[in-house]
Amino acid sequence: MAWTILFIAGLLEIGWAIGLKFTEGFTRLVPSALTGICMVGSIVLLGLALKTLPVGTAYAVWTGIGTVGTAILGIVLFGEPATALRLGCIALIVSGIIGLKVVT
Repeated sequence: MAWTILFIAGLLEIGWAIGLKFTEGFTRLVPSALTGICMVGSIVLLGLALKTLPVGTAYAVWTGIGTVGTAILGIVLFGEPATALRLGCIALIVSGIIGLKVVT
């Protein structure tokens, strides 16, 4: 159950990271409110996952999910470059997340 909670926390981290782009410096109410909700939800769920999971593993997986998701959405939504090297680095992060899950 802790891994599921951690995964959802990671998805919410993607939500707030992408949401920051839409807040326009927190000048737009709805995107700012949704971003804030994602921030709080992400941290709360991370805290719940930490009741069971080791802190180093949970934090690395949480940030890894956020990093990979945000990078991919940056490519899809904002036309950021999708070079082979960038995609390779994203694959390495995914490998690290899977590795941490396997050994924990």
